[in-house]
Amino acid sequence: MSQITKVALAGATGNLGPSILEQLLKAGFEVTALTRPGSSHTFPPSVKVVPVDYESVDSLTSGLQGQDAVVVTVGNSGFVKQHNIIEAAVKAGVKRFIPSEFGSNTPHEKTRKILTFAPKIAVQDDLKQKAKTTGLTYTIIATGPFLDWGLQVGFILNPKGKSAQLFDGGDRVFSATTLSGVGKAVVGVLKHPEETKNRTVYVQEVETSQKALLEKAQKVTGTDGWTVESIPVSSLIATAEEELKKPNPNPAVWAFPLVKAAIFGEGYGSHFEKLDNELLGVKQLSDGELQAIIEKVAKA
Repeated sequence: MSQITKVALAGATGNLGPSILEQLLKAGFEVTALTRPGSSHTFPPSVKVVPVDYESVDSLTSGLQGQDAVVVTVGNSGFVKQHNIIEAAVKAGVKRFIPSEFGSNTPHEKTRKILTFAPKIAVQDDLKQKAKTTGLTYTIIATGPFLDWGLQVGFILNPKGKSAQLFDGGDRVFSATTLSGVGKAVVGVLKHPEETKNRTVYVQEVETSQKALLEKAQKVTGTDGWTVESIPVSSLIATAEEELKKPNPNPAVWAFPLVKAAIFGEGYGSHFEKLDNELLGVKQLSDGELQAIIEKVAKA
């Protein structure tokens, strides 16, 4: 496959987009940011900004003309729009599509059955079909939860607020990657298009557990004032299932518990066995580097 130099980024303004944009620019790619009409977000001068209508395949096709690859980082509400972007990418002759994944091991047999991930699985199936019938190729990037973000917002645990929900005791090891590490993985994929063609790549910057992270956090904050509770993963699933029985289930109540179950539960493939770190140029964090991330979050 020929070299990738021009990259379109859809969803450049969310939690993850800016970190991927930063790494793409550092690596020397020509980046086009696809934005919604009327967006006031500002980008570095080297970034070409193209407003597009995500509801319109024609608009997206125009925006993707001349691009070698498209990286999508849209949030939950935008997952279904990826089918329009895929169709447009095919029409525009884009070579590589990186969908909005960057998290759980969704190709895993048990994980892909979780309802929260249904839109992602539909996108994966669409890409697999397009790869068979068109010139579009794809790469799914599994990174585990975003380590720094997950500590900042209390998704993994909350060092600043001194609180932790330890699922199944917090001893289960899982893979995780920082936002910048995810950006480096994207760069690695685009620099190795043939080796990453039509498959899932797995990267991690740490393999750790909630309990190990709690110990590191308490080295910074001390043990006083912490609220620590142990929650069975089975109760997360039960909460979600109960909500889904309602006529109008609230995604905030059922979706995130299932995501947590896929990370902290048993048998979901959240501790990656085979890694692509070396190929993609993503280094694992040292113990000191991990401690520094936790300290920065705790003292923010």
